[in-house]
Amino acid sequence: MWQTPELSASNHTNASDADPEGPLEHRSLKVGIITALGLMITLGNVAVLLVITSSVAGWSRNSRYFLLSLTAADSAFGLLVMPLNLCVSLLKDYTDGPDALCHVVAFCNATVYSTCMYTLATISLERYVAVFYPLQYSTLMTRRRTLQLIAFAWCFPPFLLLPISFPDSIIEVHFSNASLVCNPSYSTNITYSLSLTALIFFPCSIVMTFANLRVWCAAKRQRLKMRKHGCALRSRHNVASRVLVPVMAAYYTCWTPCMAAMIYNAVSGSTVPEWVEFVVVWLPTSNGFLNCIFYFWINRNFRRKFHLVLQRLALAVCPKLASSLGCSGISTTPFESGFLDNNNSVYERSSSVSSTCTLVSLA
Repeated sequence: MWQTPELSASNHTNASDADPEGPLEHRSLKVGIITALGLMITLGNVAVLLVITSSVAGWSRNSRYFLLSLTAADSAFGLLVMPLNLCVSLLKDYTDGPDALCHVVAFCNATVYSTCMYTLATISLERYVAVFYPLQYSTLMTRRRTLQLIAFAWCFPPFLLLPISFPDSIIEVHFSNASLVCNPSYSTNITYSLSLTALIFFPCSIVMTFANLRVWCAAKRQRLKMRKHGCALRSRHNVASRVLVPVMAAYYTCWTPCMAAMIYNAVSGSTVPEWVEFVVVWLPTSNGFLNCIFYFWINRNFRRKFHLVLQRLALAVCPKLASSLGCSGISTTPFESGFLDNNNSVYERSSSVSSTCTLVSLA
């Protein structure tokens, strides 16, 4: 993973010689942790995909595109990153050096992680435009521009990280006994390492922090004005805080240790302790599960749609069980079930009106 520290080959050999049984015992525990985390991420994002592939009340078409992109990137943690690294950790011996497979796996790790960060940044940018420029939203965030932003988030990281995939490139790759992944040795090329940090982590962090902070401040001012006029609803007081604050807190908690360890390793050439490396390597993957909670499960419309999808699945798979649970009377009309045509015209207007009301309250 491009943002993680690595243990050198000599460190791996020495650790194995000093305690030959220790690595095997630790590996079983680490594999169990990685597997459990992968299952949580996969199940959470599959549930999200079942819902947002169809229309959800209050979500515009562009928002669904961005959220689908985020869900796909998060799903890649459990469906691609973790299986690949577990396979490599089971196939390779601790004393084996780097090979072509390790370079490919390291490239996949770096690409998925970078795509996730870029996708989070594009979501923050889209919400910033929706709140502060609601009247120009349809002009600024057209379907074409939305797809272009998503394409950039998925295509730019592979282009930027391509040197990692070549065995004889400027970046060396070693299999890490501590984190059970193939880690790039960024200490061999400090300039390239710092360039990756400057082009991926810091730009995404700046965009997310600026956009979410502005939206949170705007929501706070609106809430104070509504409270002053006695028209604020108690149940809606902390909507912005319940979403924006946890999103940013989870982002920095999961990603900052990785970046700090990577910069420390590249600049000093030293490594971090075994379990510290394991935690900072795999901590960002937990962001793929936390995104399911902060972006989806705390949304009332999403939960209602999820219950409806479960009921429909139960009715299709086992009609008798669904009938016993009282699900046989589910409405199938488009407006009662929440399914609308592909144009999502009603939801688009609803989102536009909501953004316009926000603008008027801030004026």
